[in-house]
Amino acid sequence: MFRNNYDNDSVTYSPTGRLFQVEYALEAIKQGSAAVGVASKTHVVLVGLKRNAEELGSYQKKLIKIDNHMGVALAGLAPDARVLTNFLRKQAMNSKLVFNRPLSTSSAVLSIADKAQENTQSYGSRPYGVGLLVSGYDETGSHLYEFQPSGSVLEYYGASIGARSQAARTYLEKNLEKIRESASMEELIVHGLNALRDTLSQDVELTFKNTSVSVVGKDTNFTVYEDEDVQQWLDKLDSVTNSSNRNDEDEEEDAGAAAEAEGNDAGNQDTTEDRMETDE
Repeated sequence: MFRNNYDNDSVTYSPTGRLFQVEYALEAIKQGSAAVGVASKTHVVLVGLKRNAEELGSYQKKLIKIDNHMGVALAGLAPDARVLTNFLRKQAMNSKLVFNRPLSTSSAVLSIADKAQENTQSYGSRPYGVGLLVSGYDETGSHLYEFQPSGSVLEYYGASIGARSQAARTYLEKNLEKIRESASMEELIVHGLNALRDTLSQDVELTFKNTSVSVVGKDTNFTVYEDEDVQQWLDKLDSVTNSSNRNDEDEEEDAGAAAEAEGNDAGNQDTTEDRMETDE
């Protein structure tokens, strides 16, 4: 059995300079359901694909409100996300109490980045196994940040995390200019849902039960839309299933039909040859 001697704690580097526990935490994010964030000049939209462990259970919460001007979408371990969001809420309340002003988005993400990096610098702790997309609107405008358990924080115009997030990232790259120039909140939400749709597996489609949407922006407090409130934007999509998966299924059906036809032709040819031998 393979044994890795360099992943017992988060402060031991491998000979190649890798921290394996941080890589394991990043892998936990890839196993979580997808979340997508898009930012225009006036608004930031987060959309998330909720997952339920079984049919009898409820769906996992993907979008969490921090303050009236800020919220997060998560992918990975929900308990770790709860710890970080509670910490952010305390920071937001402290900013209002001490400085009488809302906590800026950049200060918020840097505070959780410092908190996460401490777990990679001290023995006896582990990295947080969750990734966050942080959306906010403050006096400097709209902002979208991606947080990673290594303590890395980057600002994006469009970002995606979770399972099959690369497909959503491809959509965002192709439509970046349209996203940045979106004049309305509705257009931004549709772009986010289109990107989220590209992450779906073959047997899943977007419904109001498994989709969450949040909006924050100019003159708009952070608002989360769940259940029937999401249906109004799903109706604006041309399809709620992944088109690439449909194309793959069509190609597989065509290939199967072609193989079956070839088999029938070969069978007919063999039958003809048998008849000729019998006549002779």
